[in-house]
Amino acid sequence: MILYNDTETFSSINLKTHGVTAYSESPDAEVMLWAYAIDDGEVQVWDRTETELMPADLEEALITADEHVWQNFFFDATMVRNTMGIELPIAKTWDTMVQALAHGLPGKLDKLCEVFKIDAADAKDKRGQALIQLFCKPPGKTLKRDRATRHTHPEQWAEFIEYAKSDIRSMRKLRKLMPTWNYNRKPSNQLTEHQLWQLDQKINARGIQMDTALAKAALVAVTDNKVILDAQVDEWTGGDVQSANQRDALLAFLLAEHGATLPDMKAATLERRVKDESLPQAVRDLIAVRMETATTSTSKYQKLLQVVSHDGRARGLLQFCGAGRTGRDAGRLWQPQNLPRPTMNGEEIELGIELLKSGQHSLIPLLAPSIPKLASNALRGSIIAAPGKKLVISDLSNIEGVTAAWLAGETWKLSAYQEMFRDHTKPDMYRLAYARSFGVDPMSISKAQRQLGKIQELALAYEGGVGAFVTFVLTYRMDLAAVAAAVIPVLAPDVYKQALGMLSWRRGKNLNTYGLTDEVFIACEALKYLWREAHPAISTYWKELERTAMKAIANPGQTFECRRLAFRRDGVWLRMILPSGRSVCYPSAHIRDGKIYYQGVNQYTHQWGWIGTYGGKLFENACQAVARDVLFSSMPVVEAAGYAVVMRVHDEYITEAPDNDNFNEPALSAMMVANENLWWAEGLPLAAAGFEAYRYKKED
Repeated sequence: MILYNDTETFSSINLKTHGVTAYSESPDAEVMLWAYAIDDGEVQVWDRTETELMPADLEEALITADEHVWQNFFFDATMVRNTMGIELPIAKTWDTMVQALAHGLPGKLDKLCEVFKIDAADAKDKRGQALIQLFCKPPGKTLKRDRATRHTHPEQWAEFIEYAKSDIRSMRKLRKLMPTWNYNRKPSNQLTEHQLWQLDQKINARGIQMDTALAKAALVAVTDNKVILDAQVDEWTGGDVQSANQRDALLAFLLAEHGATLPDMKAATLERRVKDESLPQAVRDLIAVRMETATTSTSKYQKLLQVVSHDGRARGLLQFCGAGRTGRDAGRLWQPQNLPRPTMNGEEIELGIELLKSGQHSLIPLLAPSIPKLASNALRGSIIAAPGKKLVISDLSNIEGVTAAWLAGETWKLSAYQEMFRDHTKPDMYRLAYARSFGVDPMSISKAQRQLGKIQELALAYEGGVGAFVTFVLTYRMDLAAVAAAVIPVLAPDVYKQALGMLSWRRGKNLNTYGLTDEVFIACEALKYLWREAHPAISTYWKELERTAMKAIANPGQTFECRRLAFRRDGVWLRMILPSGRSVCYPSAHIRDGKIYYQGVNQYTHQWGWIGTYGGKLFENACQAVARDVLFSSMPVVEAAGYAVVMRVHDEYITEAPDNDNFNEPALSAMMVANENLWWAEGLPLAAAGFEAYRYKKED
């Protein structure tokens, strides 16, 4: 028996800004309608505004049904738990939203109905949004009326009930149309995605302890500091600009008074121009103030206070399979996957947090460049251990680089990585990349050379060129001219000649040279060439992947192997089958003008449409997906050992454990790289390392 469920709810708290936990904890939060259907039977609606007595068939089905189907189970489970005191049976639950996300589809019900062209009789009711606005949200301040109910709007309420039924019909139809390759709940010799999702729901419901006192103190400090800075700007500009946040007014003033033109107010632009000694000091001072006030930490702290629950924990911050087809997590609400990288060391940040919380703002300039900079550096520290607990944290080392070498068969790199293990040296793919490119000892390279190796790995492993390399150089705040000055003198003559030839060829074809000087272009092109020459297995794998994918598209129902990966087309679905058995899915894949296209959610527009791909991108998808599978393989083992996972950030676990020596970082790291669920990863050299703390940080 299958029980399909959906609820319609009310709360005066804004769901979009505060999340479902805060939404459900509002005193006026309630489940108004509970729509349900058993198997293919008629859709029923329990109107809880009319009677709080649960229908007998629903009550029985909640106990006896083999499967419970929901759309976005976490929302409904949280609402039902917090407003009705009912714990929904997660072990029996199937989430159609997660089923969609796991196969590269949009998660929202209305979008799925559009993708699958579901008949109007079964499709999600378009009228629904207006009805939700009427009944599920409090009236706006401009509307001089009380909350809309079935009593005040009986005709619309009848429509609302029919809308609730349409959601059930849509879910039922979609569940049958969507594939289950990546969401199979049948027992097998491996951990199913469904089992991992069940564990994910427990982790999301558990939440993570947040230092709300720090958040409040940081907001006070930044706000007070902004008042002072705004007064400075007002004085310096004679009242023409009242705040450094007045972008257009500031640009106009700089042009009118100093003849200084800035193309934009982006951080990279400001960082470059504030160091430009050709600009008057008055201009640089104004730019410096603009930089100080343009921190994003304020909104992060505000969001933290919005989403935190009554017990000081933030919940629902992870979306299982939310990052697209790779299956990686996406951040929600507070966006833990997108915290700013610290520029201060750990001791400075710890001391700075104490200054913020104690209100000693006058001492902060002695420690940090500015109050906003300190607030930004302290943001990670908002995550803390609960009383009597500690945070045990571990991160998979160089996991994408290791995975890339393993998938492609870059044997020299795997051997060198393992040799570092044997020599009790911290394995480091970035050292290996630079060392192999220039034929030097990995342990002899400088910190700056290692940074170049890091950029090589990140920018070039997925078929990137000069443009990608430059982007990463700027991201990591390296100076392009300094890169050129360091690289060009050590280039072999033939490499220099080849890079110069590429520059001449691109100019002859009127192709983009990214506005770079000759020296910078040559240096970047040479680093690309040297990395590819050092990685022949990876460099040839890009085109091999593309050719194999095309072959699978042209021959439905057949499986084509490509080293450790395989491709297969089933119906409209192209699948890249990973060593774990999971698939990276490309809906409606086809070949057009010699290129592969598929349907997906555009990462820039966030709209469903056609997306082109190529060998390097397929390789990137594979590497990230395998890295995700490695991380997730250990999650049940870690949990069973008593390390409560409270957050996953990229390739890192943040766990909460009892504050004693029985729980420690070496034990956690060992479980992450050696567990029974990694049976498929033979020959993949893994390492993990981390630390223990009472407050989250970026390890120095």
